[in-house]
Amino acid sequence: MPEHLSPIIRLKGICKAFNGQTVLEDLSLDILRGRTTVVIGPSGCGKTVLLKHIVALLRPDRGRVFFDGMDITQLSERQLVPIRRRIGFLFQSNALFDSMTVAENIHFPLLEHGIRSEAELQQRCRRVLGLVGLDGMQQRMPEELSGGQKKRVALARAIALNPEVILYDEPTTGLDPIRADLINELILKLQAELRTTALVVTHDMDSARKVADRIVMLYNSRILADTTPEGLREITDDVVVRFVDGQATPEELDELKHGHTEQGSDHDGQKT
Repeated sequence: MPEHLSPIIRLKGICKAFNGQTVLEDLSLDILRGRTTVVIGPSGCGKTVLLKHIVALLRPDRGRVFFDGMDITQLSERQLVPIRRRIGFLFQSNALFDSMTVAENIHFPLLEHGIRSEAELQQRCRRVLGLVGLDGMQQRMPEELSGGQKKRVALARAIALNPEVILYDEPTTGLDPIRADLINELILKLQAELRTTALVVTHDMDSARKVADRIVMLYNSRILADTTPEGLREITDDVVVRFVDGQATPEELDELKHGHTEQGSDHDGQKT
């Protein structure tokens, strides 16, 4: 297999449960180098849990996680530092520090990884803000930014260390359609200009179709579909069709009509 198509991330037989409730069950997935893989699925199906396993913010109950051929499943926090430096993570909530300026937010991961030169800090900050179209806003505070601008600053911070892989957790959530499309364009731009590998978790089908080379659907703790954006429309499985088309099931509509949702049937928590 050509190197650019070889897996940079491999999840093998991953099992994870919280309070006895299975979130991921025997999940195996290869993420190909240089491609954009989009993981879709309903709320609570384990998409974010999958992302957190890749950077070892969560550890599997069973199974193994490999990064560039290295088994990282049991590595210590110290041993994980060089691995995490190669991975950028755009959090769903942006996770900006409210008390820091835009520049200070972007400097934070650089300082954490030992970059102390003021000239280099400023140069990297200008470069990544330029990539997301926000150079000149270094001294703004997060409270002064719109939702779309906060997302772009968070994305600039995620790429400050020149990562090989970028993980996007619901990158368009909470944005209007125009701002959401801008984030989609940024994902495409970064993949093309930085030649990164991207793994995008979303339930936004417009975003998924636009940025994906490959779409993987999670459902009931397992992979239900693994195809291209074009191939997704050819799948006839009822669960896939309803999700892609945004249609509630007859059972869900019946519950809404009669008001007898089963107690405890909707579990979000860790499983987004």
